[in-house]
Amino acid sequence: MKDVATRAGVAVSTVSYVLNDSGPVAPDRRQRVLEAVSALGYLPNESARNLKRRSVATIGLVVPDLVNQYFAMIAEGVEQAASEKDVLVVFCTPEATGDGESWNSRLLRSQRLDGLIYLAGAETRMASLVELTRVGPVVLVDEKLPGFDLPSVVSQNRRGAKEIASHITSLGHKRLAILGGPAELWTADQRLSGYREAIAAAGMDPDTVPVLEGDYRISSGEKLASEVLDCPAKERPTALICANDLMAIGVLSYCRRAELRVPEDVSVVGFDDLPFARLLTPGLTTVRQPAREMGVAATKLLLGMVGGDKPMSPPPVDVTPMIRESTGPAPKA
Repeated sequence: MKDVATRAGVAVSTVSYVLNDSGPVAPDRRQRVLEAVSALGYLPNESARNLKRRSVATIGLVVPDLVNQYFAMIAEGVEQAASEKDVLVVFCTPEATGDGESWNSRLLRSQRLDGLIYLAGAETRMASLVELTRVGPVVLVDEKLPGFDLPSVVSQNRRGAKEIASHITSLGHKRLAILGGPAELWTADQRLSGYREAIAAAGMDPDTVPVLEGDYRISSGEKLASEVLDCPAKERPTALICANDLMAIGVLSYCRRAELRVPEDVSVVGFDDLPFARLLTPGLTTVRQPAREMGVAATKLLLGMVGGDKPMSPPPVDVTPMIRESTGPAPKA
């Protein structure tokens, strides 16, 4: 502001009056201030303003897309916790805008955002995330990124995956296929590890179970289901273990088209327990994650960091297997 005042030939208080529209300023002086702001590329320091008000103003929430209800449930938790502190949430979907992460880094750099809550996706751009972490506090939700010592709020992905796969093996299924998530994501890796643990515990060799990589979307569930189920009945898997609910929905869609009965011909499980999972026909067996609670926890963690607290990830939150009609005993040979 001092630089702007010097260039415009006015007092610092005059610059403040113009930028905050908080006092009378003669038209010619206002014009000189605005020209100086433009020439210098000046961006008001929102954090300094917030400190004077002794409050946090704005945080950002980055989600991969708006299709997955799981992201929306986390967003509800973020908004709930933020509204209790009179904090504004700026919402961004990088895959929709094509430049969202760069935009958020500019906001953080100008201090228009006090911090970010970040949900990683299959197309997370590491370079942009590195830039974000250099200019402001960032909290991850349901993800950890190799090489980044970032605070995060996660669930017990591995345990949940192990329990849901154990349910499948307890039903006598021997011919299995795993439709996993993006290999580069921590959640996908944790869930795959849990599935393999359950398969080994059932006396089977995990290395003999095919793993097909998906992207957590419905379309990939349909595509992968066609690859593993389009074969003679004696060869196809009797159970498909899907890394999330959207992929499981894609599998159910394919099964309807292929006239395969669920669960009589093939059992299907997901992960997340989206609100509509229990309303499907058949109801989807899956793993419930407390998405809203995770959003609340991430917001509280971020606001604490903005206030000067040491970043400290909470323990992984509990998950619950939800057994419904999409799973049943393995079909008899």
